Amino acid sequence: MPTPLTPAQLAARSGLSVPTLHHYEREGLITAARTGGNQRRYPPDTLRRLAFIRAAARVGVPLAEIRAALDTLPGGRPPSAQDWAALSATWRAALEARIATLTRLRDDLDGCIACGCLSLDRCALHNPGDALGRTLRGGSQL
Repeated sequence: MPTPLTPAQLAARSGLSVPTLHHYEREGLITAARTGGNQRRYPPDTLRRLAFIRAAARVGVPLAEIRAALDTLPGGRPPSAQDWAALSATWRAALEARIATLTRLRDDLDGCIACGCLSLDRCALHNPGDALGRTLRGGSQL
């Protein structure tokens, strides 16, 4: 049986802080056993779960969605490469949508810098497509 890791050992090997590990535990992303002295001990396969959590979080997946994905694994086992492929495929569409939104924002920012108008009725950043003019009576009231 592999030796369980203390929070300090797990932090050192994962590159995460001990408070982050405790936060992930409170969020239900990882679990720890307790010793007779009430000290946390993490199974070594927690390192694989943490790698999965960090990779998913790095691309913007909220912790609640990561927890839900990990909850689908039988017996709380660590995710495999196949698990990552299946779960990341479900997150791809949301990531693509965020990339498209950020690209539009970047392009609109470039246009705004070029014109300098900051017009509330025409500004692509503040009022895309003059949405405010359609929703407020009498046009923009800002």
